[in-house]
Amino acid sequence: MGIVSFSPIFLLSYFSFWIQSMARRRQIYEGKAKVIFEGPEPGTLVQYFKDDATAFNNKKKGTITGKGVINNRISEFIMTRLGDIGIPTHFVRRLNMREQLIKAVEIIPLEVIVRNVAAGSISERLGLEEGTPLPRSIVEYCYKNDDLGDPFVCEEHITAFGWAAPQDLDEITSYALRINDFLTGMFISVGLKLIDFKLEFGRLWENDEMRIVLADEISPDSCRLWDVKTNEKLDKDRFRRDLGDVEEAYQEVARRLGILPESGPSDLKGPDTIQ
Repeated sequence: MGIVSFSPIFLLSYFSFWIQSMARRRQIYEGKAKVIFEGPEPGTLVQYFKDDATAFNNKKKGTITGKGVINNRISEFIMTRLGDIGIPTHFVRRLNMREQLIKAVEIIPLEVIVRNVAAGSISERLGLEEGTPLPRSIVEYCYKNDDLGDPFVCEEHITAFGWAAPQDLDEITSYALRINDFLTGMFISVGLKLIDFKLEFGRLWENDEMRIVLADEISPDSCRLWDVKTNEKLDKDRFRRDLGDVEEAYQEVARRLGILPESGPSDLKGPDTIQ
């Protein structure tokens, strides 16, 4: 069979059609690092990964070139493997360099943080030296509310205010610890320590039945990852703390996992949308 080739005119026409179809999509939500568009089928959405970076509850803003491309690939890689071990997720498939098809879920307004080593806010709150291994993995919860700065909450708050039922919270915590076990092993195998990470979950409704599924993303945006030998930070802390080489750190994580974008870190800009 011969090699299939396409004329420049055909490629240009296809590219123009793709851009126009992107522009016609309705935007559902825009967050700090992603944009959510309506999906091609009922019950689906398209998640677009931006290069925008924020820290300290949106007080610090910037751009990490190529971050969206890399985070899309890393999140696809991790979500797929978590699905393989029985963790239900919203992920369906990656569509292109910056987008993935996901199931539409009702996001539970909680950030679930799993900590293995003292770093960030827990070091500040409890006076722990950064890098101190914790006696065991600790699960913490934040109420997702930008105006309030995503405050820490306990199980009593969560169940009293109806953000999650007790049985749902038990399931979320169980999933979080299973994910931690899996990710810790996966990252250590490529020379990275999983210090802590953030998860989000949602309610997926299918045939009048509800189940809890992992949502959002897992990437260097949401994980603290340190080199096993040097403790070099290879995550968004490089942006938070002005350590430099932020793009290179994200690329290094992708390289160690065997993930590389199809081309360089640059990519198409996001689509124009209609409200």
